[in-house]
Amino acid sequence: MHYFTKAAFTLTAMLLASTYNAPAHAQDAQNNEQPAQQAQKNVAPAHAIAMHGSVKYPEDFKHLDYVNPDAPKGGTLEQHVIGSFDSLNPFIIKGEPAAGLNFMRSGPVYESLMQNAWDEPFSLYGIIAESIELPEDRSWVAFNLRPEAKWHDGKPITTADVKWTFETLIEKGTPFFKAYWGDVKNVIIESDHRIKFEFSGGGNAELPLIIAEMSVLPKHFWDGKDFSQSTLEKPLGSGPYKVGTVDPGRSIEYVRAENWWGKNLPFWKGQYNFDRLVFDYYRDPNIALEAFFAGEYDVRLENTAKLWESAYNAPPVKDGRIIKEEIENGRPAGMQAFIMNIRKPVFADKNVREALAYAFDFEWSNKQFASGTYTRTDSYFENSELASNGLPQGQELDILEQYRDQIPPEIFTQTYHPPKTDGSGNIRQNLKKAADMLNSAGWTLGPDNIRTKNGQRLSFEIIDATPVFERWVLPFIQNLKRIGVEAQFRVVDSAQYQNRIRDYDFDMTIGGFGQSESPGNEQRDFWSSQKADIPGSRNYIGIKDPVIDEMIEGIIQAKDRKDLVNKVRAMDRVLLAGHYVIPMWHYPKWRIAYWTKVSRPENLSHISPLISNTWWATQE
Repeated sequence: MHYFTKAAFTLTAMLLASTYNAPAHAQDAQNNEQPAQQAQKNVAPAHAIAMHGSVKYPEDFKHLDYVNPDAPKGGTLEQHVIGSFDSLNPFIIKGEPAAGLNFMRSGPVYESLMQNAWDEPFSLYGIIAESIELPEDRSWVAFNLRPEAKWHDGKPITTADVKWTFETLIEKGTPFFKAYWGDVKNVIIESDHRIKFEFSGGGNAELPLIIAEMSVLPKHFWDGKDFSQSTLEKPLGSGPYKVGTVDPGRSIEYVRAENWWGKNLPFWKGQYNFDRLVFDYYRDPNIALEAFFAGEYDVRLENTAKLWESAYNAPPVKDGRIIKEEIENGRPAGMQAFIMNIRKPVFADKNVREALAYAFDFEWSNKQFASGTYTRTDSYFENSELASNGLPQGQELDILEQYRDQIPPEIFTQTYHPPKTDGSGNIRQNLKKAADMLNSAGWTLGPDNIRTKNGQRLSFEIIDATPVFERWVLPFIQNLKRIGVEAQFRVVDSAQYQNRIRDYDFDMTIGGFGQSESPGNEQRDFWSSQKADIPGSRNYIGIKDPVIDEMIEGIIQAKDRKDLVNKVRAMDRVLLAGHYVIPMWHYPKWRIAYWTKVSRPENLSHISPLISNTWWATQE
């Protein structure tokens, strides 16, 4: 499945970025010097911050709970990627970035101001920033940088780098950054090691944390270079690895950075244990699987149930050289689905979108292609406490009551579930219901048995960058044909797919909306009206709904965890009632196979197996 992260930048972002100019900031700092100093005196520096409540690890913690603090260092970890790459800049819309280059947060090459712990809903601990200062109203945030933090060329990381990174990503990075950081009013450098971000308005409790997640980039490295252009020049970073050998489209290597400044931080104890990280690229998933059994790479997360059940009978699995495990996780599954682009006239009518869902026979396909192992998804926040269930009540009902005249009435009387079948393959009743709905919506059968309305044929194309879902899609297409709907499945290369998704040049695609345990500002990029017409945003559907816009802002301004959960559940119901997608499935376990030359911690994070971070080599 595809969890899209690429986006485009806009003139709006450029205009916003132009307000971050040093003279204005200097003047603002002078004009407000006394109040600012007084406010800062009342704020104590902290080693960590939680979105809601307290952090798990105290200031003197020794290591995280999901690592092996005694893991040996050395060896090589080889992993695989399906597709290709042509860029070493993951922060812009152009190019296909190489695996391993972090988009946000700390990673192999770049460090961020703070880093999230993967066993808490949303807590961050100081990395480049030694401490954070935050007033009770969260109207600003200040970071105190570690004096020992350095780039790989030995130069210190300063607040000038932080400010330059912020302004550059707003101006030339993907629209994701504009959506994420849009409420920042001023960025003030107070010294080489202290920087302050002031926010417009109030109530955006998440904003200080998502500023803290920013990967900091080296200003001096990019002087004289065009950041907006894709490049294969090896980047200068500050993390545990440097980029080593690069074979564009085929492989990329990361090698341990000698004298890495952060190696003794308690947060990184037991992490980054391999001397080398290698990502090999494959065009064909079947060839990639055979390469794994041949020992070409070390670890495989299997996402295809059919392969997991039938293909893992190779000799190294049978004789124990490859360990095959299913590990329970608590990771929010989000929504994997057939995504409809409602900018297209064929999907503009909600009744049409709802009718099409009756042609997808999940129960039969699940038995045929996944041995019945998948669970149908019925929430945009699946596998988490954020998912709506039952009928709304309490605060959730109160939220929805505010919009009773603007949202579908069934939200108050029905629990959303995708159409269900008995799994026999006979779905005549579902198809009849779909046909009746299309008839009621004015789509009538033409002489070629394809429905039309006002000269518009009920015909569309489903695109994807991989044929892996073809066996699921073709029966769906056959069922659509039986109700007078024409659909085609087309696999395009990854570069063309990226461009078409970015420009919304598609009818339907198979994709996903990944979610965290603490939704917030990124929801604007998923669903807001403002993002619907900006190429490269993650509002692939094209939603423009003032109710959802207001609900997003309510989520961003949630005052505590309970408030957040109820507001997310309410928005989940409104999204589901729009029938923008045909939900697919999820699986609340990781299927992991790995050669015995690598080993893992006994207790993995429930959010991610963190293979590159926390695993280690057991032999060369």
